[in-house]
Amino acid sequence: MAMLDSQGRLFGKFNLLDVGATLVILLVLFGIFLFPGSTGSVAQVGSKTVPIEVDLVVRGLNVRNPQSLYSQGLTKGGKTNVIIRNQPHGKIDIKSITPLPRTLTVPQPDGSIKELPDPRENNFSTDMLLTLEGKAQLTENGPVIGNSKVKIGMPFELEGFNYNFNASVIDVRINN
Repeated sequence: MAMLDSQGRLFGKFNLLDVGATLVILLVLFGIFLFPGSTGSVAQVGSKTVPIEVDLVVRGLNVRNPQSLYSQGLTKGGKTNVIIRNQPHGKIDIKSITPLPRTLTVPQPDGSIKELPDPRENNFSTDMLLTLEGKAQLTENGPVIGNSKVKIGMPFELEGFNYNFNASVIDVRINN
């Protein structure tokens, strides 16, 4: 009996293409389960964990009473949920909160400009400077929190019990 017959069957029973496809599937399964490769995300390869501080500026946050926001939800020494590029990171510590004064630029008679406090009473907009601190992976391209690089200018979304707003990164400090 010949090994291959006229219809391309092995020993008259198995189609040669079916045998080849079965071998490819078995090799793929063998490769997946016996040699799974490295674990972790690409951002963590060749990196170390370091403490990081991130300064955020919030401009024009509409809130009726900013002091209640600071006392109920957003507090120094507390934690806030951070979402970076629509990817939830989790909780991160709030190191400091500094309310920024609302000012107007007023032209003077001599042509110069002065920055003076905003005299409007019904202003429900507030500005603040937040400093967050946590851990980041330090890669050759910069610090990575979660799976997102942290760079000046990128938006962070902060979420808590009674707030959800966006802030912009203005400084990144790595504490070695």
